[in-house]
Amino acid sequence: MRQAFFFSMLTHKKAIFWDNDGILVDTEKYYFEANRQILKKAGFELTWSLFSDLYLNQAKGAWHLLDTEKYPAESVHNLKKERDDLYHTLLMTKDIQIDGIENIVAALSKKYKMAVVTSSRPVHFYAIHARTQLLKYFHFVITPDDYTQYKPDPEPYLTALYKMGVNPAESVVIEDSRRGLLSAKAAGLECIIVMNELTRTSDFTEADYVLHDIRRLTDIL
Repeated sequence: MRQAFFFSMLTHKKAIFWDNDGILVDTEKYYFEANRQILKKAGFELTWSLFSDLYLNQAKGAWHLLDTEKYPAESVHNLKKERDDLYHTLLMTKDIQIDGIENIVAALSKKYKMAVVTSSRPVHFYAIHARTQLLKYFHFVITPDDYTQYKPDPEPYLTALYKMGVNPAESVVIEDSRRGLLSAKAAGLECIIVMNELTRTSDFTEADYVLHDIRRLTDIL
């Protein structure tokens, strides 16, 4: 019943709000690797499952788990800078393409107004998309420069709704993480989850629809 209602609502949609990492680009594994390497230098072993829970579900990172006597705030700040530099290098040198994504985005851009709503830092986001050339399909991008509270807070999606000039009933979100799902639902939006290797064990109970292959998006939208 829930999915049937969701599909009936799709006929009234005017806008799609897209998450970035894990949806438009395959970058989350490189963010994991950058965090893993730098945290290992500090004596902490970040596992794949812990990263998924702390970063993608709880949106809190792992830095609070370090020994505060060995790593006070200034030291953590320096470690994060190392992490960011390493992540940027990986983004510029590794394969970040998601198979078929440009065809999907291009097709949907002919039917809907579209925007990206991301937690990615602008320096990383725009470097990524200088490689992908995907931004030409979107009306605008919402980054942390545009809001103060990160997902799972609703502010990023509320900001996007206001800028697009649409109401929640006219919009749908595409996400891959629990924190993104909660952000969308708190903003009153329907949300399609596209699961991946990092988020396959997450709780997506509140999702309106769950896909295991992003290429199926054009079948339902």
